[in-house]
Amino acid sequence: MGIFFVTLPTFFNDILTDMITSDQLKDITERTEALHRYLDIDSKKIQVEEEQLRTQAPGFWDNQKAAEAQMKKVKGLQAWIEGYQEVKTLADEVQLAFDFYKDELVTEAEVDEAYSKAAAAIEALELKNMLRDEADQMDCVLKINSGAGGTESQDWASMLMRMYLRYAETHGYKATIANLQEGDEAGIKTCTIEISGSYAYGYLKGENGVHRLVRVSPYNAQGKRMTSFASVFATPLVDDSIEVVIEPARMSWDTFRSGGAGGQNVNKVESGVRLRYQYKDPYTGEEEEILIENTETRDQPKNRENALRLLRSMLYDKEMKHRMAEQAKVEAGKKKSEWGSQIRSYVFDDRRVKDHRTNYQTSDVNGVMDGKIDGFVKAYLMEFAGDGE
Repeated sequence: MGIFFVTLPTFFNDILTDMITSDQLKDITERTEALHRYLDIDSKKIQVEEEQLRTQAPGFWDNQKAAEAQMKKVKGLQAWIEGYQEVKTLADEVQLAFDFYKDELVTEAEVDEAYSKAAAAIEALELKNMLRDEADQMDCVLKINSGAGGTESQDWASMLMRMYLRYAETHGYKATIANLQEGDEAGIKTCTIEISGSYAYGYLKGENGVHRLVRVSPYNAQGKRMTSFASVFATPLVDDSIEVVIEPARMSWDTFRSGGAGGQNVNKVESGVRLRYQYKDPYTGEEEEILIENTETRDQPKNRENALRLLRSMLYDKEMKHRMAEQAKVEAGKKKSEWGSQIRSYVFDDRRVKDHRTNYQTSDVNGVMDGKIDGFVKAYLMEFAGDGE
């Protein structure tokens, strides 16, 4: 194919390249202009100025919680403006590279590089624009539980844990394992991961559900294909700006030793905490026990604080789910991701990972297990983001 292009007359090769680049340039320009409209950048600039004036009022820091909420609001608006400005700059650079290429001042590879950078930035901002729910911008708590099936399911749960830890690492998120219970022979029974970063919950909320693995199990002597399940439960990690009512009378605490299998890693002090909360649904009157364990640090008071934070997050999530359910009744016919539904199958032998909600699939099984789940995240948001609006 390369020899064919070399033999073409120079002027025809230039026309062919210009035609392709012109289409790409037009797409970049149109999408950048569309983002300016969708994000209402001009209004956001005015709003930032108004909100910043409020931070300069006398006694602004007298109410620290309100002040922090106001600063967070300003920072959020500025992030949208800066995000758009980055896209606009990169789009302008594509135009500039395109013009320079015609004057033979830059190479085709440099034009392609400028285009790739702009396209990636635009796609990222378009995706972020879908995350408009209050909880989307929060940090995320992922709880992974192995299903029935013993060692095979526990191994599968540990593979999912690694997948999400790798995803967090490659996206610059901070991931902390708040609780981990190892399996009897291999893998894990359960773990809780706190993932901190911009819009972490918004991007990961679609992971909520049952994940199914089909493979020839290394734990099966007959070498048979086995099916295993693990559940992923995603909730937003609420901060102090969100009001959540916790009734102390409904709480009880236990402590236990946390650590590894033995030796020096065993914690001689009961630093692990177990929080039980007798939750009563304010809408249905139904009662259930919420159980939270935290072994994040060797400091018991710190673990208590972390457990309370997780409880607040779970109570907030229950309230949000109630609101979503009420909204779903009004907007009948729109799909919702429900806890307990089988959302994705990972078939190792056939080299296929498929999401059953969006039908998005890939043959890059190794990449997915190494945290490359952006395609699934994007497909979910493209189809379901905005369902509640």
